[in-house]
Amino acid sequence: MLFSPKEKGQGLVEYALILVLVAIVVIAALMILGPIIGNVFSSVNTSLSTL
Repeated sequence: MLFSPKEKGQGLVEYALILVLVAIVVIAALMILGPIIGNVFSSVNTSLSTL
């Protein structure tokens, strides 16, 4: 056997850790860029309402 059950569980834990790290990066990026994106949408909305 190439893989024992212990290695299979270890692989799943590694995938879970990668998923958690990606989620943290996405949340941090949204927290940083959120207000900037909100301002862009507000300015677009304002310019469209004046047309």
